[in-house]
Amino acid sequence: MRLWGLTGGIGSGKSEVAKLLAAAGIPVLNADAIGHKLLEREGACFKRVVEEFGESVLSAGAVDREKLASLVFANSEARRLLNAILHPQIQSEIALECAKLAEQGHSLAVIEAALLSEGGKKEPFLAGLILVTCPAEIRIQRLMDGRGMPRDEVLRRIAAQTPPESKLALADHVIDNSGELKALEDRVDKLVEELRAQ
Repeated sequence: MRLWGLTGGIGSGKSEVAKLLAAAGIPVLNADAIGHKLLEREGACFKRVVEEFGESVLSAGAVDREKLASLVFANSEARRLLNAILHPQIQSEIALECAKLAEQGHSLAVIEAALLSEGGKKEPFLAGLILVTCPAEIRIQRLMDGRGMPRDEVLRRIAAQTPPESKLALADHVIDNSGELKALEDRVDKLVEELRAQ
């Protein structure tokens, strides 16, 4: 099983690329979705997150992801702590999902995650890295329009992530998503051919 990482800054369009890959028949795992399950009341990380961050991150007895996001995007130490809690569990879940996919006969899958290859090195469990790029101003506008986020919140979240440019040297494939959807579809079609040929 070859697992490729799909990453890019917030608002770059990595989720759109993930949808196109899935539509082409490539299984796509989503690290955010796995993290959300881990934060559910019965999830493996719920108790520890509440212990570390307090009940202020709860709403109706469940972790309020927006409250938690506001806290960790404003505080780098809180962000490091949350990542230390979630990432080992997310990696375990990814390994389980990959094993299931391999049993089903899949030889290729993609994991979509914003925080891949942070710190200047590629994760050893990845066959390679796909980086989705887009100019900052387009990303900002997409997040303001698509998610209704205020500009200052968008800028705070962008600043909290490793700049995508720093991942360029690690990327095996770079997908420019600064244009129209048709251009992105064409680039992803080419990527699918290349991934299947490797």
